[in-house]
Amino acid sequence: MPDLSIHSFLPQAKDYLQQTQPSLVPGWEPEKAFKIQPLGQGEYNMNYLVKQGQQAWVLRINTGSQIGLTNPEQIQYEYKTLKLLAPISVSPKPYFLDKSLKILSYGVLGMAFLPGEFLDYYRDLTVAARLFARYHQLEVPEMKNHLIREEHPLSLTFERCARMLQVYFDSDLAQQDLRTYLLEVRDWADQARHQECYFRADPWNCIINTEVNNTNWIINRKHSTLHLLDWEKPLWGDPSQDLSHFRVPTTTLWKTDYLMTEAAKEQMMSTYKAAIDDPHLVDTIEERTRLRDPFNCLRGISWCAMAWVQYQSDQHLLKNPDTFQKLSMYTDLNFVRKVFDPYIQG
Repeated sequence: MPDLSIHSFLPQAKDYLQQTQPSLVPGWEPEKAFKIQPLGQGEYNMNYLVKQGQQAWVLRINTGSQIGLTNPEQIQYEYKTLKLLAPISVSPKPYFLDKSLKILSYGVLGMAFLPGEFLDYYRDLTVAARLFARYHQLEVPEMKNHLIREEHPLSLTFERCARMLQVYFDSDLAQQDLRTYLLEVRDWADQARHQECYFRADPWNCIINTEVNNTNWIINRKHSTLHLLDWEKPLWGDPSQDLSHFRVPTTTLWKTDYLMTEAAKEQMMSTYKAAIDDPHLVDTIEERTRLRDPFNCLRGISWCAMAWVQYQSDQHLLKNPDTFQKLSMYTDLNFVRKVFDPYIQG
């Protein structure tokens, strides 16, 4: 598989802009020069900052899908989600979509640039909780939106995790002790997912982001604004997914050394409930989120186990050196035991 990085792909990104001249970007003047520079690289996308005079915006290039979509489908899915969210200003405003693959072999999205810094767990828990409440209460036509339905929430997570874990189980690189323990965890989760009957019996569906790591948020302290940037894999499902994913250790430790205390969890959840209008959701959100926690931990560990194998066997298109360090941490048996022992032995 050829090496692909945000830096090596820069000439192609620049050439794309020179050929397309994106007229839908506010203030863009085709006859004027522009600058383009790397902004940030995820596991499945590359983001470039484009500047022309005082104007700045983001060119986002998608390289893969975590939800089984083709490249054109994936970039369109994200674009349509940003359009859906635009009225409440919780995400970047989308400018244009190019799913043709004519100039680049990847889907392209143009969107607003939001300057600021990543979310700080120590400082920003309450403002994040209020933003969750804003988009969870966005009125969306249930039968007419494009979002994938989370019909069986715990089973959906379990089945995806089982597929990712199988990559690790089948690899010659797998460590035997970790393989044995992860098989135990997988079997526990297979039994525990029957608890999704709670969600099936009492659905409360809304748009959920599903990937709320701190680096997917941008906070502008000067202007007191917070946005959630990454909308690669949103779903139509239960709001507990986002709250759980935000607070579990496999999320908070991914880019930081932060472990959320019980007091911090209580503060976050109390703030969220205070911003929710539906009294039934207020009464049930704690239990909904508690049921999600081990499955979000499983999701993080399963992805890391799969990616740990893929990084070493050249099966992952985009590679981040700092990511591989965390992959090694998240596939350490002692770390994995600390995460799951409280659940499977509880």
